[in-house]
Amino acid sequence: MLKVCDLHVHYGAIHALKGLTLEINSGEIVALIGSNGAGKTTLLRTISGLIRPSAGSIEFTHRGQKCRLNKIETHKIVSLGLAQVPEGRMIFQNLSVLENLELGAYPSNNKKNLEEDLEKNFLLFPRLKERLKQNAGTLSGGEQQMLAISRALMSRPSLLLLDEPSLGIAPALVQQIFSKLVEINEMGTTIFLVEQDAFLALETAHRAYVLETGQFYTQGKAEELLHDSKIRQAYLGEVSA
Repeated sequence: MLKVCDLHVHYGAIHALKGLTLEINSGEIVALIGSNGAGKTTLLRTISGLIRPSAGSIEFTHRGQKCRLNKIETHKIVSLGLAQVPEGRMIFQNLSVLENLELGAYPSNNKKNLEEDLEKNFLLFPRLKERLKQNAGTLSGGEQQMLAISRALMSRPSLLLLDEPSLGIAPALVQQIFSKLVEINEMGTTIFLVEQDAFLALETAHRAYVLETGQFYTQGKAEELLHDSKIRQAYLGEVSA
């Protein structure tokens, strides 16, 4: 579904991403883990079109058609079936829950789809229905993350990018949100997940990439990486004997 080939990104003289190549297949949950500053958010923002690469290609297959994302404007990328849940949620604080969701559905512009998609999201996150008229800024961190995910789903993406969904959320709600991500995936949405909690990410994903200072250190099946001693020491806080 997504193919990134020899991707380079610069911030002025800083070489942030150094020749990254990765693939995400339809139906997968793929995790991206790495330390702060490794380039994880930069990669997601480049895929979404918010940052333009200095070299390389990003190819996205939507309904059998291949598109070069690095040559398409950001708002058109969303219409192709790719949506991102940004780090920090970035909801519209002064708008209601319903208004946030309606904005997520903007690319569709179809009233019937809007009603159907609202109901699907309320089944996933019933708490949002209870707070439909409430200002989004008054929600808890976990509820705001539910809203951010639902807002992205309102555009009917085939590929959902998530940037640090556990950040600033109570542990009990983190588990609930990640169980919903698995459910969203089982319903047919492919997921590319950046997550600070490497253990949680590897438990959730099918495959994973490990990013270090703009380059991939390793990749593989999530279960295998979860039991890799070097990964456990570097990212899961395990101390060697």
